Order: sequence, then C-alpha cells, then structure tokens
Amino acid sequence: MEIFDSHTHLNDDTFYEEAASYNQHAAAAHVTRIMNVGSDAKLNERGIELAHRYSNMWAAVGWHPEEVATYNNAVEETMIGQLQDSRVMALGEIGLDYHVDNLDAVVDDQKRIFARQVDIAKSLGKPVIIHNRDAFADTYAILKAADIRDIGGVMHSFNGDPEWLKRFLDLGMVVSYSGVASFKNAHEVHDSVKQTSLDRMLVETDAPYLTPEPHRGEQNEPANVAFTVQAIAKLREQTELEIADATFANANQFFGIED
Repeated sequence: MEIFDSHTHLNDDTFYEEAASYNQHAAAAHVTRIMNVGSDAKLNERGIELAHRYSNMWAAVGWHPEEVATYNNAVEETMIGQLQDSRVMALGEIGLDYHVDNLDAVVDDQKRIFARQVDIAKSLGKPVIIHNRDAFADTYAILKAADIRDIGGVMHSFNGDPEWLKRFLDLGMVVSYSGVASFKNAHEVHDSVKQTSLDRMLVETDAPYLTPEPHRGEQNEPANVAFTVQAIAKLREQTELEIADATFANANQFFGIED
C-alpha cells in the first residue's frame, strides 16, 4: 500500500529542520509521496528546496489569501519563475479566507489576487490548489468564471456539504479530504466523503494542522494521513487499500507525476 499526502507543510518552521525525520515517519506509515504546499515567499522557497532534496517530495507555490497585503509585482515575477521548476507541480495554495480580522478591508484584494493567480496558472498550464474558508459562494464564482476545467484544481481540505461538493465537481474540480473526515461531529463532511466519486478524491494532512483521530489535539504530520485513509474507508465501507490506491493514483494524475 502506498499513500500520497497531497497537501502538507514540511516547509513550515514546525518541521523544516527535521524534515528527514518526518519523512521517515511517513514512510513507516506507507506515506511514500508528499506535496509540500507554499503560501508565502519563505514557504514557497523551502518547498522547492525540499522537492530537490527528496525524490519522494514535490512542491506547489502560491500566495495565501491571508498574505494579500504583501502581494506585489516582484512576488508575482518570482512565483512565475518558480513555476517553471520541474519539481513544482501546481500553483497554490490560493483562494479566499473570510475568517480574518477586518474582512471588509481586504475582501476585494483577496478576490483580485485569487483571480490573478488563477490566470497565471492557466497561462502556464498548472493546476491550482484552493484554500476556501467561509467563502464557498465567492470561491465557486471565481473558479466558474475562470473555466477552471482547462487546468484542473483541487479543493483542499474540503469541508462542504454534498450540495457544494456537487457544484465544485461539476466545475471539473477534485476534492481532498484531511483529518476533518475523521472527526466525530463532521457530519456534512462525512456525507460528502460518501458521495464523492473515488476517481475525484485525494487525501492530505495539511500538517501541522487538522490532526485526525485518534491523535486529534496533537501536532499533525504526514504519517497521520494513514488515519484519514482509515476513516474514509470506514465511512465508505471500503478497504483502506482501495482508498489508498485510488487516491495515490489520482494525486499522481492530478499533479502530472509520472512513475
């Protein structure tokens, strides 16, 4: 069995200096491939460095909606250059986050910078990794207007109900489930897990965040994606191997990674 953690942050301060150790933990849990996702200058650069250091890691670079105040032409030029790197497979994480202070002051900038990065991804033929927090309607509207099917995108750590699931799938998106799928009271996510076609599903940790049961409340790490696979298998009444194999293949296809 092999598992692909399709969204994690070994480029984060929490892990970066000990990335080799966390990679070993992951391998022991059958997590053999890792996508380190960026969100600002430091995490983008570190993700690329890790992707070149470890053959089982790849990188995505992007500008997180919480970082819109620092987005400028120089940032954009740097990202466009980084997206040419052979180990950079996607643009992300990008999107909208309405769970922020002073939302009214930044919402227009969030929308503009999100749409701009989608345009860049389309011009370079790169899929996008979407961060959506409390912003389903506006996220959907921007992706629909961009005709995102041309490049593909993933709704990272999807936490919507089946109605939103259908709308994003109809755009040609795939969805990735994090440790939230294992939370006892995440009933809407459970319903969506059950209704997601297996060929449109990825799994992730979003480490160091969203640690799955039975370790909820502890620091997350890529090895723990195995517990998310376990939870999804139980919800869908399938085997862990079926979930692992399908999501592994889906992630490779989505990111354009050849064996």
